[in-house]
Amino acid sequence: MKRSLLALLACLFLASASFAQQNPADAPASKADIEKYFAIMRTRDMAKTMMDNMSNQARQRLKERIQKQPGMTPEEQERAVQMETDLFKNLPFDEIIDAMIPIYQQHFTKGDMDTLVAFYSTPTGQKLLNELPSITKEAMQVVMPIIQKTVADAEKRMDDQLAQMQKQTDPNQKKQAQQN
Repeated sequence: MKRSLLALLACLFLASASFAQQNPADAPASKADIEKYFAIMRTRDMAKTMMDNMSNQARQRLKERIQKQPGMTPEEQERAVQMETDLFKNLPFDEIIDAMIPIYQQHFTKGDMDTLVAFYSTPTGQKLLNELPSITKEAMQVVMPIIQKTVADAEKRMDDQLAQMQKQTDPNQKKQAQQN
């Protein structure tokens, strides 16, 4: 009886020691932890804003492409623009957000999420969230001309290199390639 009691006490002691060593903050973040973080970060609103911006950019590019297509009637052009608009309008935001939760759970602990939620709940965290859309928009206005110039320069270099390669290609190879 004493042995059984001692064994039971030893098991309880070891079990309690292992529980004491596990810090709840180090536990994996739960779905509720991530959802709380997404709520404080206004993730759904930011995703919607981002999708609206992407839709506007895609619509503008589509209109430019349409203008280069001779023979499209105004009705066909409008239908193409509407299809693009519907594509972005019908994105399943809830499904997308839910699909992101396990990714966050792999990278963050409960303690991480609690710390992030605590920060973004502060006045400074809220100011950052409020200012971020304007900062991003202003940054894009400054950065896009740089990116566009870099891409245009790269495309020009590539076109020049392709033209040079074509000039250097053996005329017999060109004829064979055209025949195939």
